Amino acid sequence: MAKIKKDDLVVVIAGRDRGQQGRVLSVDPERERVVVEGIQRVTKHIKPGTRRDNAEGGLVTVEAAIHISNVMLVDPETKKGTRVGYRTEEVEQDGRTRTKRVRVAKRSGKDV
Repeated sequence: MAKIKKDDLVVVIAGRDRGQQGRVLSVDPERERVVVEGIQRVTKHIKPGTRRDNAEGGLVTVEAAIHISNVMLVDPETKKGTRVGYRTEEVEQDGRTRTKRVRVAKRSGKDV
């Protein structure tokens, strides 16, 4: 189970965008990188006709991936960065009892 997932609200803790918050757009677990909305914006040069939405080419500003260790999940209660822990719950489904892992904010103890 990943500690940071798509659509989580995270805060950047290192780099030029330190202190800014944004939503996670994508997670690459193999490279341990995340793309965060509005963070690590870079300018790319696009050739004409390369992409359908940009037929004339030119400069495009997009979000680049940053390492997952440089972001922290935002605590839902305090709105500050927090570490992530796990709690197991017993869930009854179709007459059977199953265990389920739930992500928990270490700072406040609330479910994420």
